[in-house]
Amino acid sequence: MSSLPSRTARTMAGALAASTAALVCAGLLHPVPAAATTPSGQPPAHATAAVLDLDGAGGTPVLHGEDRAYDTASIVKVDILAALLLRAQDAGRQLTSWERGRAEPMIRRSDNAAADALWRRIGRAPGLAAANERLGLTSTTGGPGGKWGLTQTTASDQIRLLRAVFGTQGTVRAGSGGLDARSRAYVRDLMSRVVPEQGWGVSAAGTGTSGRALKNGWLERNTTGLWDVNSVGRVTVKGHRYLVAVLSDGSATMADGVSLVERTARAAVS
Repeated sequence: MSSLPSRTARTMAGALAASTAALVCAGLLHPVPAAATTPSGQPPAHATAAVLDLDGAGGTPVLHGEDRAYDTASIVKVDILAALLLRAQDAGRQLTSWERGRAEPMIRRSDNAAADALWRRIGRAPGLAAANERLGLTSTTGGPGGKWGLTQTTASDQIRLLRAVFGTQGTVRAGSGGLDARSRAYVRDLMSRVVPEQGWGVSAAGTGTSGRALKNGWLERNTTGLWDVNSVGRVTVKGHRYLVAVLSDGSATMADGVSLVERTARAAVS
């Protein structure tokens, strides 16, 4: 991601490409699956999942693991897009061609340069915070300066964001309320068309690709060499639509992180 040196960005890209074949399809407290292995002397990797059954009787997400803060890496790009759409709604307009030309690759290909541009467009962390207050997020803090990938969030807050995208809303007025129907449909569409090599993650909990929509994030930390790997989105299982957020850190490799995320997602939904 763009907040890292180019060496790390190349490492991430290489790891993603090398592991693609192996990765193709990943309240209440519950245990999470065994953590992925980490280098000798390092603490074990951790993961937290939150799940909401959109078609169930209750409206409370179920938590699996400790609902603590994690780095977002690229899953924050959904939040950036939501903030951008709120700005456009308030101005009584649709996204410009320039904004759409960056929003689409930011979500579908996880393009970092596009995210850099839109992060500046929304006013960086203060702009994200203003949008999140309207969207009902309570535990998300934007990354410093241009480092959007170091935004901190919780699994519960990611369910709140997903609910703002995949749920239904009441009356939306300029300067107040959440995403309107057109904005929600736009985000859903982009998340349902991520490039195939980024289709891992919470999708492992679903049955087939019908109704699937997601955004993943991955980040190797310079200080430790360990990986943050996250996945958020909507899956369908036995006719039920689930919103699923899985956040993790401390994996020795990206492949380990993806495996942990997918195991956690499957266990959480089942």
